[in-house]
This record gives sequence, structure tokens and C-alpha cells, in this order.
Amino acid sequence: MTVWGENRHEQREEHVRKIYPDGMHETIAAGIRENLGDAVVRTATLDDPEHGLTEEVLRETDVLTWWGHAAHGEVADEVVERVHHHVLAGMGLIVLHSGHWSKIFTKLMGTSCTLRWRSEHDRELIWTVNPTHPIAAGVPHPLEIEEDEMYGEFFDIPAPDELIFLSTFSGGEVFRSGCTFRRGHGKVFYFRPGDQDYPTYHHKDVRRVIANGVQWARTDRPERAYPELLRYETGEFFKGAGYGGPTR
Repeated sequence: MTVWGENRHEQREEHVRKIYPDGMHETIAAGIRENLGDAVVRTATLDDPEHGLTEEVLRETDVLTWWGHAAHGEVADEVVERVHHHVLAGMGLIVLHSGHWSKIFTKLMGTSCTLRWRSEHDRELIWTVNPTHPIAAGVPHPLEIEEDEMYGEFFDIPAPDELIFLSTFSGGEVFRSGCTFRRGHGKVFYFRPGDQDYPTYHHKDVRRVIANGVQWARTDRPERAYPELLRYETGEFFKGAGYGGPTR
């Protein structure tokens, strides 16, 4: 799998660098390795050539995690198109925290993905509302995060295919903090916690949720294939032919 991180706050802000000296992406990757010992995990960042998301890398990636915040606009549109194509073809995608406003997530959702927020030291309780879902396996109920940024409703996303976690905050706000979607042949999991100002990705239960999400998002299809329009003759059920449009 590939852990993608914007890696800008860690370079520019000393207090973030103290929390994540190797970058948030490396901390997230370490949590996945810790929970999924047999996983092959690489990392990539915004400043890598092609943001580290070349066609070859994506072709070899079963699941991609995405964290971005300050530089969504710097992500090249051609890379977004490349990731979008691979998700529809079956690559899993885990979108974390402020990745809700990334180009790839808004493209997949088809909405603004805006929300209510408050940036201050706030306790978050993450309640499991779908305890039989594999992403919730081994996760305490509730999962407590002592300090993080608040997100609140209304969260402008399509109705999730599955709602797994619901967060509450000290101001009384609630938020759909663990949501799954299917797009084409790909599985998408959005998980809310993880503002850069707090050590959230060192939290053992947050790391467990992300690792569970990786396992869930990995496709069980035998091969990656972009959804294809097939034309069939009347009475024929098995020999569909690719169809490019009425003028071809």
C-alpha cells in the first residue's frame, strides 16, 4: 500500500515537526505496519516527482491513504485523474481528516465536502454505530481522543453506503466520522481524526482503525479493471463487446 502525505506543516511549523519528526505520513505508515505486519507499505509526498503517484506506483498499490490540508490546490489535476481512474478500477482509498477537501475526495463524492469546524483543544469521543463492521473490529466504544480539532455537521457528502463511527465533541457537536463509499470497483473509507497540531496518529486505537480500513478497502476482485460499457445482441448473455459510442 501507499501512504500519501502533503508534508508541508511538518516542514514549516516547528510544533508540528516535534510531534511528527519524520512526517505525518511516516507515522501513519508505522501504525499500519504495526497492526498489519505482512503489509508492504511505501510513502509518498506532494513534493515528490508526480507527487510520488506515478502510473507504476498506483498500479502496484492495493490501497492508498491520503492526508492533505494546506496545499490541496497544488495537487496536479493529471495526478488526480490518474488516482480517480485507479479507484474506479478497484484500488482502495482511505481519506483522512482534512483530506475531505482534497481534489480526489470531492471528485469522487461529487459534492463540496464542506463542514463546520472549530480549531481548539477539544475532546472527541468516537462512537461505534456499526459494531459488526470489520473496520470496527477491536476498536473501543467509545474511542476517546483527548485533544483534536472539532468537525461538525452539516458535512456535505452523499449519504454514506455505511456509517461506522459518529463523533461527539465538548461543544455538543456531532459528526459522521467514519463513512464508507463504493465508487466503480473501488472502496473508499473516510476517517475524521488527525489535525496536524495534535499527536492523533500516535494513538493506538486510531492506528487500529486505519489498519482495519486498509484491510477492508483492499479489493477481493482477481484483477483491477476499469468499469466497461458492453453491448450485447438480443438473446445473448455472455459475449458482450466493448462499446465506444454511436459514432464509432
